[in-house]
Amino acid sequence: MRALGPGSVSSFLKVILDVVYFALWIALAALALAVLAALLFSFNPDLFPRVMSTDAAQVASKGPLLALMLLAYAMSVAGVLVIFDRLRRIFMTLTAGDPFHPDNVNRLRLIGLMLAALEVGRYVIWGLGPLMPWIKRAQPNFNLTAWFSVLVVFVLAEVFREGARLRREAELTI
Repeated sequence: MRALGPGSVSSFLKVILDVVYFALWIALAALALAVLAALLFSFNPDLFPRVMSTDAAQVASKGPLLALMLLAYAMSVAGVLVIFDRLRRIFMTLTAGDPFHPDNVNRLRLIGLMLAALEVGRYVIWGLGPLMPWIKRAQPNFNLTAWFSVLVVFVLAEVFREGARLRREAELTI
């Protein structure tokens, strides 16, 4: 089976990326609604008096903090959404048979930056853990695999940059 072009492995992977991309949009919309609901419950807990139990009333009193946690999770999903969008665009060029498209360099760099931002965000959330005593906290760990992935993506960006440069030179050759 071919790796590039229509009907190839890259076109199959692009379809999978498309499905996950749209699922991430749905998840982001659901998180936005959950943030809105948490804020509504916290500012006016009498909106749903029949639904409210004593446990729900305790959650409603912590609504702004819950909304902030949901917002942090939504930002994480948004970061993954950006990564999947750029991967979709890269696989579009692979399906078209043009792997060394000049835009792929910037796309890979953005993917690397987003991976690094997601990892730093994980450390920030862990650091804010003392503000949320009801959440069981795990010990912090330096995720070597995540940082290795960030470095690999940046190296691949440079490989693609060199491939695009060589392609430009080849196009100028008579």
